[in-house]
Amino acid sequence: MAINRNNHAFKGHRTLLGTKYVTYGELELPLRYDLFALSKNGFDWGHAGVSAQQLAFSMLYQLTNEEFAKDNAPLFTMEVVSKFNNRDWVISGFDVLKWINKNTQQVEPEKKVQEANEASNNTLVLNSQKSTKKPKPKTNVVKDICDELQITQKQLANILEIPEGTVSSWAVKNEIPRLGKKAMEFYIQSQKNQKIVESYKSFVKLLDIS
Repeated sequence: MAINRNNHAFKGHRTLLGTKYVTYGELELPLRYDLFALSKNGFDWGHAGVSAQQLAFSMLYQLTNEEFAKDNAPLFTMEVVSKFNNRDWVISGFDVLKWINKNTQQVEPEKKVQEANEASNNTLVLNSQKSTKKPKPKTNVVKDICDELQITQKQLANILEIPEGTVSSWAVKNEIPRLGKKAMEFYIQSQKNQKIVESYKSFVKLLDIS
């Protein structure tokens, strides 16, 4: 197994707009649809559904082989991926390798996978039963974005160069059109890039002073 890869880390991030990113060693983790086309909607986490199993397969395949990844994706989903409950998560390659080594040594891996599948089915049943309960109050996507960026709706309208009334309409409907989402994703990314540039400039100044 690729023990020399254990210095890398798997990282996941879900934006406020719902877009999900997963990287390994700072590079985007491939979906591996050519080997394991289970999900049509890419990766996800925090549950045991097909999108989470797609992520589990890709993570295991990154460090093992196709056969092991397919056989153990359901179990890895239940024991690891389903527990990523936050928007952002990180797990080192070393920790994934420890899980791989542990389960490679199991005497009855098929039994464990079967138990994981049964647990997954039970989870789906419990979730369907919970759906009858009173739903939690929905958050407002426009308000959440403004809070995260620490700006007002008027400032958001100025950034996107659209009328303030348009942003207000999005807030009332609690819905942002596709082009609006793309524009905000671009702005958020540009802000992150600007912070990186500023950090680099500060680092260069420290070098000059020393």
